[in-house]
Amino acid sequence: MPRLLALLLLFGAGLAPAQAGTVVSGAADSVSVTVYRQPGRAKGAIDRNWPGGYALITESRTIDLPPGESVVRFEGVAEGLMPETAVLSGMPRGVKEKNRDARLLSPAGLVDAYLKRSVTLRRTNRKTGKVTEQDAIISAGPAGGVIVQTAQGHEALGCSGLPERMLYPQAPPDLSPRPTLSVIATSDRATRATVQLTYLAEGFDWAANYVADMRSDSRTLDLMAWLTVANGGATGFPDARLAVIAGQPDKRARRAQPRPTAGPLRLTCWPMDVTSTHPRWALAPLEMPPPVMEMTGAEDIVVSAQRRTHRAMAMPVAAPAPPPPPPPPPEDVGDLKLYRVPVRVDVSANGQKQVALLRQAGVKVERLYAATVHTAIEEAQPMTLRLRVQNRQADGLGIALPSGRVALFEEAGGIRLLAGEADIGDKAEGERVDYDLTQSADARIVARIVSESRKTRRWRIGLSNARPFAVTAEITIAHDIHPRPMNMERRGDSWIWRALIPANDTVELGYAERLAR
Repeated sequence: MPRLLALLLLFGAGLAPAQAGTVVSGAADSVSVTVYRQPGRAKGAIDRNWPGGYALITESRTIDLPPGESVVRFEGVAEGLMPETAVLSGMPRGVKEKNRDARLLSPAGLVDAYLKRSVTLRRTNRKTGKVTEQDAIISAGPAGGVIVQTAQGHEALGCSGLPERMLYPQAPPDLSPRPTLSVIATSDRATRATVQLTYLAEGFDWAANYVADMRSDSRTLDLMAWLTVANGGATGFPDARLAVIAGQPDKRARRAQPRPTAGPLRLTCWPMDVTSTHPRWALAPLEMPPPVMEMTGAEDIVVSAQRRTHRAMAMPVAAPAPPPPPPPPPEDVGDLKLYRVPVRVDVSANGQKQVALLRQAGVKVERLYAATVHTAIEEAQPMTLRLRVQNRQADGLGIALPSGRVALFEEAGGIRLLAGEADIGDKAEGERVDYDLTQSADARIVARIVSESRKTRRWRIGLSNARPFAVTAEITIAHDIHPRPMNMERRGDSWIWRALIPANDTVELGYAERLAR
């Protein structure tokens, strides 16, 4: 009977699931980052503190799973990770549970983790330099300050007038120095698995910045666009495949989530007399290991100058680095456009990255002077200098252009000067692109009401040109002209009058506006 019982216990132990430990994945083997612009932001600067867009991040990681159930911690995910969007594939038996570990290692995080626990309070006498230590219990914190309990009673940390800080026995195991996503997984046996983690993360954004150089013929320009990608989180993604999405996908508003970074510990004291007597002492920062200087080898060391006592030796000249590959054309993603960066880049934490988005040389451009008439203009007003580009291959372009800001440069006396800046929206292939740069005093407009009856109002528009050469004007008339003009373009609810104004001359237009009664 005892032998049978022992066999049954041994058999039952074999069927019991093995209790595995924690598996830590410290970094991704490869990563791709696709950035979406801030919803509703067609122009304007990126928020440097916390960008309002988001990114789709796909990471490939290799992990060693023990038999049984284990907790797998994916460290170094994006700080703004949306846990409900995380998808993990490649696990042998799937995932039982996902957790976003929002508690990060920081001064405030340490106080929160050691609440109601014992720490060591170290103080330094400012006059003698003597250091004293005593046991203390954190009673309250970190929001609004820290209250500690010592043998003398309760007191607010940082209010004694002495340099002081708290020492912790060890870092709590549930505090991670980096944003972490943990899952509970099971495996029948010990195995090495390559998994793919995909998720959406807030705190990213991107913008396009165009540089247009007008050629000397004033009829063509060279257009280049820079892609600026911002990462506002504490996690960087080195050697990443980077892409951006142009357009406005249908993304529902999400309730604002607290950032997982606990941040610094802020201590506030009630002043007892003048503030110079009791300065505010902050907690000492966490001691971090010194940065490691990376050396690639002795062959990279170059002696720039030395005493030459013999004949100089001929040194081979290194070949110049090859130019970067041209940006590929955009790809269709439904009604959106996907722009890929042809080389891997580092998407640094709390930083911005600029890479070339497109380069188009010899783009045909038309110079116009524009104005809009919807009310009377009694005194002559300057018109707007407008550069027009037709986004088609026949004119040297023919590529989807994301919204952004363009800076136009022209040469004057051999010096490259800024001629103006303008914003444009998203432009598809075949659309007209207008750059409204600046007000020009050389081209002016007046628009006066000549007469008015119950049904009609008669207008006269006058255009003047002070330049020594003829210019083209484009006037948008927001009126219901009657009878319908045969030599004007209809654009929406307005009529477009194009006129060639001779050098140092004027032109006029008269028409009747039909009134709605």
